Amino acid sequence: MKSRSGAGGLPRRSAAKAGSFYAGLAALALAELALPRVLKMDHAHFWFEDLPASGSMYGLAACVVIIVASKLLGKLWLTRPENYYDS
Repeated sequence: MKSRSGAGGLPRRSAAKAGSFYAGLAALALAELALPRVLKMDHAHFWFEDLPASGSMYGLAACVVIIVASKLLGKLWLTRPENYYDS
C-alpha cells in the first residue's frame, strides 16, 4: 500500500501548504531587509534604527523579556509549596 504522506509525516497537501507558508515568511523577511534601503524610508532617530531588521530584533527582544519576566513572576509570586494545602 502506498503512503499518502509527504515531508514530516504530513499529508502531501498539508506539506505543500507548510512549504508555501515558510516561503512566504522568508520573502517577508527579505522584503523587510531590502525595502527600507530601496525606498529610502524616513531617517533614523537612533543609531540602532539603521540596522537591518531592527524592528524585528526589537520585537524578539521584547518577547524574550516578557517571557522571562512572566516565568520569574510565576516562580516567585504565584507558586506555592507542595504542602501548601495540607494542614
